[in-house]
Amino acid sequence: MKSILDEYPLLAKEVAKVAETAGYLWQKGWAERNGGNITINISALIDDRLKNREAIGPKTAIGMKLPHLKDGYFFCKGTNRRMRDLARWPMENGSVIRICDDCESYEMIADNPVAPTSELPSHLAIHNHLLSIGSTYRAVIHTHPIDLIAMSHHQAFLKKDVLTKLLWSMIPETRAFCPKGLGIIPYEMPSSLKLAETTVEGLKNYDVVMWEKHGVVAIGNDVLEAFDQIDVLSKAAQIYLTAKSMGFTPEGMADEAMEELKVAFNLPG
Repeated sequence: MKSILDEYPLLAKEVAKVAETAGYLWQKGWAERNGGNITINISALIDDRLKNREAIGPKTAIGMKLPHLKDGYFFCKGTNRRMRDLARWPMENGSVIRICDDCESYEMIADNPVAPTSELPSHLAIHNHLLSIGSTYRAVIHTHPIDLIAMSHHQAFLKKDVLTKLLWSMIPETRAFCPKGLGIIPYEMPSSLKLAETTVEGLKNYDVVMWEKHGVVAIGNDVLEAFDQIDVLSKAAQIYLTAKSMGFTPEGMADEAMEELKVAFNLPG
């Protein structure tokens, strides 16, 4: 059977970006075992032929009703699949799913019956929110950056925007390329509907949020854009932690310098 990528070259291009990003996550040590997940909204990349494509797996409940996903299609990393394998063989370690007409269940349609990520409710809830506000964002990444997770174990960093301001002050690029900063999501059970709900709330004000003691979620126009925001935050965290390991607390950029940067780059906030 031909791959769906043979039928849709634009989809093949986006899946190639997913594979590239999955490789970066693995190389950085942010994707141990089957850790982390990626979803992209591919609805705009396909046509009505997929509506008649036979399902290759059972109709599965999402756990919530997501009305803005009606007639939606998504590429998802598979549950219990490793990022390093997604990087090499994306269609063997991911799947294309179709949202059913009830808007509260999905079915797999290509290429293999690979069940999507266990964090699918959180991811689909985010996509539903993005569509509801007319956002152009189509990609969601969840990953486990060591440095950022370590900082989430310190209660002082979990107060609103404390970590954002600290990370912004470490290097100008962080303020420029992650202009909304880092939102904080208090700990919730992984894969839970409560985690999905709180994540959507956090992403109303941020493009990247920290799941306390768990990992980071980022959104973007494509998966590489979402990855870049996590990458700049991680670099800032490494600078802070490296200075601390050398025996001093880094002074960071002054508020005046950060304000100057905001004006020069026309940044929000």
